[in-house]
Amino acid sequence: MIDVQAVGPDDWKAWRELRLAALEEAAFAFGSQLADWVDATEERWRERLSVAGAYQVIASIDGTPVGLAGGFPADEESNAELVSMWVAPAGRGHGVGNALMTAIEDWARSTGATVLDLSVVPGNDPAHNLYLRNGFEDTDEQGDLMADGVRRELVMRKQL
Repeated sequence: MIDVQAVGPDDWKAWRELRLAALEEAAFAFGSQLADWVDATEERWRERLSVAGAYQVIASIDGTPVGLAGGFPADEESNAELVSMWVAPAGRGHGVGNALMTAIEDWARSTGATVLDLSVVPGNDPAHNLYLRNGFEDTDEQGDLMADGVRRELVMRKQL
């Protein structure tokens, strides 16, 4: 059974463990790099989970954490953004990605957002396909520059 729980600053150790695993296993998929976070202090992790208006979740299967995602208010009043999504290899193919996305979408709607954006790295076909299956559409917008300084994330959008 998949359980998705909201987390806050007091859950920093569980978030840290998953986030570091994500940055190690799928470094190509994130703007942040493992080196940016591996030596981060408790205070920095707590701050990451204390951003005003944000919503972070951890998904578990039978008590074992296997995924995480975050939702942040966007610059535009009616938009929200899905960030930091990752599912551990042991959780893939079990509906964890869908459960994480549903949690963030529900949060976004509860804030009054009517649009949910996300960014995906070109070539990350499993994630891209998950997002398409969940109603996101490709846009012509380019996201942030990736750590390699060459590639840009691709922005996807879903009307809520």
